[in-house]
Amino acid sequence: MPKPTKGARLGGSPAHERLILANLATQLFQHGRIRTTEAKAKRLRPLAEKLITKAKKGDIHNRRQVLTVVRDKSVLHHLFTEIAPTFAERPGGYTRITKIGPRKGDNAPMAVIELVTEQLSPVTVSRTTPAAAPAPEPKVEEAEAPATDATPESAEATSEPETAEADGAKKDEA
Repeated sequence: MPKPTKGARLGGSPAHERLILANLATQLFQHGRIRTTEAKAKRLRPLAEKLITKAKKGDIHNRRQVLTVVRDKSVLHHLFTEIAPTFAERPGGYTRITKIGPRKGDNAPMAVIELVTEQLSPVTVSRTTPAAAPAPEPKVEEAEAPATDATPESAEATSEPETAEADGAKKDEA
C-alpha cells in the first residue's frame, strides 16, 4: 500500500503533487530538458526513470500504465518510439540533474533536469589482487645503492666549483 509523503508536498495536496509531477514528466519527454526547482527535479527523477523503463518494455500493458501519467498521446508516442530505443542498452540513469544558480525574485535553488543523450561506453574493470602488485622493498634497496656508491672524490669535486664561484663573487664586491 502506498504511504503518503511525510512533510511538505509539492503544491499542497497529494493530488496536486501528482499533477505537477505528471506535467513535469510530460514536458521533460517533449523537450528533452526542463528548468525547474531542485526539489521538483529530485522528485521528478525517479518517476521519469520508471516511465522510461516501462517504455523500454514496449508492450500494451506498460503503454497503458504510462498513459495514466503522461496524458498527451503525441508525447507518449514520442517516448515509446524515439526516447525508449535510445536507452535500450542503458540499464538505468536516464536523467541528469544539474544545479544552476538561484532564481531571481525568491532565491529558490534551481536545477536543469535532462535526458542523458551520450552513448553508454562499456567499462572494463581490471581485477588486480594485492599480491600481484609489485612489492615496495626493491625500491628501498635501490635508494640505498646510490648512497653507498658515492665516493669522497665526487663530494670534493662538487664543492670546489662552489668555492671558486664564491671567491669570484668576493672579488667583484671589492
